Amino acid sequence: MAAARFGILARSFSTSGASKQLVQPPIQVFGVEGRYATALYSAAMKNKALDAVDKDVKEISGLLKTDPLLNEFILNPLLSKDLKKEALDSVLSKKKASDLTKNLFGALAENGRLNLAGGVLNAFGTIMAAVKGEVVCEVTTAKPLDAAMKKDLEASLKAFTKTGETLLITMKVDPSIIGGMLISIGDRYVDMSLASKINRYTGLLQQAV
Repeated sequence: MAAARFGILARSFSTSGASKQLVQPPIQVFGVEGRYATALYSAAMKNKALDAVDKDVKEISGLLKTDPLLNEFILNPLLSKDLKKEALDSVLSKKKASDLTKNLFGALAENGRLNLAGGVLNAFGTIMAAVKGEVVCEVTTAKPLDAAMKKDLEASLKAFTKTGETLLITMKVDPSIIGGMLISIGDRYVDMSLASKINRYTGLLQQAV
């Protein structure tokens, strides 16, 4: 069974010895999503199928963003794991996805982790960006930045890249951070938001009372 084959990799996360057998990516990705993404990368490298899996991941990521019915199906807690596995395998077969990609979704379904699918695909995308010498950077601000501020910010962020690397910046707006910005660049994360500072100071004041 395809899911069973990938399940071996998924279960290997529970033992340090097995995790050492994985082909480590050029950048570390964290959390449960990161472990699945690393296992997928390792399997793709060992099977010389990295380009095929990368193509699958990009297509499926786009599908998850544009198909609300698919998302609803994946997240529906009333549907059985077997039904989800069977349906997803059918969808991926029609998309001519690689066996490794099918195995990933089979393992996610089997382990009740399909709600993490988007995060796993994003983590794999981060790994592939590093493979290609691209540094993924996401900047979140309370208000949109004007052209001059974007230019200055990009120049500052390029200081974090190495020679030959390409910086890929995505700008997002989130009024809840009030001011400042949140920056994730590669495997680094910096919280310079005003909301974070307020929460920190509030916590200190409460401790002092």
